[in-house]
Amino acid sequence: MRHVIALDVGGTGMKAALVGADGDLLHQARRATGRERGPDAVVGTILDFAAELRAYGEQRFGEPASAAGLAVPGIVDAQHGIAVYSANLGWRDVPLRRLLGDRLGGVPVALGHDVRTGGLAEGRIGAGRGADRFLFVPLGTGIAGAIGINGGVEEGAHGFAGEIGHIVVRPGGTPCPCGQRGCLERFASAAAVSQAWATASGDPQADAADCAKAVESGDERAVRVWQEAVDALADGLVTALTLLDPRTLIIGGGLAEAGETLFTPLRAAVERRVTFQKLPSLVPAALGDTAGCLGAGLLAWDLLATPSTVTSEVTT
Repeated sequence: MRHVIALDVGGTGMKAALVGADGDLLHQARRATGRERGPDAVVGTILDFAAELRAYGEQRFGEPASAAGLAVPGIVDAQHGIAVYSANLGWRDVPLRRLLGDRLGGVPVALGHDVRTGGLAEGRIGAGRGADRFLFVPLGTGIAGAIGINGGVEEGAHGFAGEIGHIVVRPGGTPCPCGQRGCLERFASAAAVSQAWATASGDPQADAADCAKAVESGDERAVRVWQEAVDALADGLVTALTLLDPRTLIIGGGLAEAGETLFTPLRAAVERRVTFQKLPSLVPAALGDTAGCLGAGLLAWDLLATPSTVTSEVTT
């Protein structure tokens, strides 16, 4: 059975799969990233993991994988296959596409940014299926975005497209590691809500999920924390939809696991803020933590769909 290798590398764990031509996950596996061992060790783990997947696929399906897709965090030069920078993993200018291609016997390899890769999957086969324009925004430790256009995801001229988490929504507000003050992710990410609720509740171990439960039980402190995050998020989203005019707005990540506790007030807050803009459909992500793997698989299949691209990937 023809298949590709898909790898989604995170700061703490790696998710991997063998993906069939129809997008089916034929085999799934997980492994610790092991970033405490240093950046070179993480690269070695990725290469070893991919080689094991290749061997499994050959044994299980009678042939090796036809291509591979790899999604990684940080700044990614997808065109040249280089992981330019990752603060979490300690990478600088790692030629991952070449290294992985060599380890897998010269098969074509696609490298993508983790959020854009997850967005690609959500757009094609998840919550944005059928939408010609979508914006995917996962709310996790930080906030990023993927701009979907006609089945692809826009990278921008320098690979920074979609960084909605660094729209300034509270000028002069909380400092952000990016150098600005008042960035969206300092107020509306899961990490920001966790910090705000830990302070408001007096429990240093409390997190965003605890805040959501307290909102559902009617705790006034939690309602205030939650509404402040929702208002900040709505401000950022309206700025984004003013610029991009998406047909579908897909919200994912840990904070979205609160379901309608998030989506009901968020839809209302966005609706209050729009004037001339068209309201997009605002929906939860559908693929959960498999989005990155599925997206990496789609990137790999895209390589195989373009013969000229396959040739260039193998030889560069």
